[in-house]
Amino acid sequence: MSTPAAPGAARGDILISGTGVHPESVTSDQQGALYTGSVPGTIYRAGPKDTTAVPFITPSAENGLRSVYGVLADDRQGRLWVCSVANSFGPRTPGPAAPSELVAFELKSGKLIGRWPFPAPGGTCNDVAIGTDGAAYATDTPGGRILKLPKGGSALEVVVADDRLKGIDGLAFGADGALIINNVQKNELWRVTLPAAGKPAALTLLTASRKMEGPDGIRPIGGNRFLQAEGTGGRITIVTIEGNNARIDVLREGLDSSPGVTLIGKTVYAVEGKIQYLFNPQFRGKDPGPFKAIAIPLP
Repeated sequence: MSTPAAPGAARGDILISGTGVHPESVTSDQQGALYTGSVPGTIYRAGPKDTTAVPFITPSAENGLRSVYGVLADDRQGRLWVCSVANSFGPRTPGPAAPSELVAFELKSGKLIGRWPFPAPGGTCNDVAIGTDGAAYATDTPGGRILKLPKGGSALEVVVADDRLKGIDGLAFGADGALIINNVQKNELWRVTLPAAGKPAALTLLTASRKMEGPDGIRPIGGNRFLQAEGTGGRITIVTIEGNNARIDVLREGLDSSPGVTLIGKTVYAVEGKIQYLFNPQFRGKDPGPFKAIAIPLP
């Protein structure tokens, strides 16, 4: 059961009530509820006043959830969008892995709405953004692709595919309608103008004011300003796009592999993946301690 904050108390950090969580992404809805995925596939939720996130959606034969990467609350359509991918840290199974899927659940109830597999050659669904037309856009990290599920659509469509985007991770729309994406492997930020009216997509590499280390989740916070999590660097930053430049201001450093970030009111919440406990022989099998969504005041 979720634990509510004491009356008049600041909400602060939100404990994720689970073991082996290793979250890859976090999101929040307009009411202030927080949602995060996990490597085992469970999605956790903390209500608007709760200080503990508890299991909200668990893997089943119906929803097919595997490892949960990107999660995004879509208040306009009442949906929770999720990237379900093969668990790269789990036991290997014979034969090719089933393709990544974009999955949608009802935001309030957690009821499954639909599942849409990634088209060949498969790839890895990493994060999701919603366009003004209600279409869902997802990144394919190894394939360097941006995929689109039109509102009411029955299948994902490839709208951008470019070798320069291999390593693509987080994506978010700015106030000008352009899509800002980052590259977790190449430590880059790009502006993508999606194809429209017969015109092809346009890609612009942005000049960052400081070196990034594993840019991952990115969320819009108004205008052309974004919150960004740098997993390898263990930091949360504010990115401000000015023309073809990206000014990067550090909010918090010293986090244990921070892949995701979201904003609730004037509080930034960052999750720690603690991913070294899954692949580093020095840490594998040891207790990573509790998982939390860490509260950071927004300046």
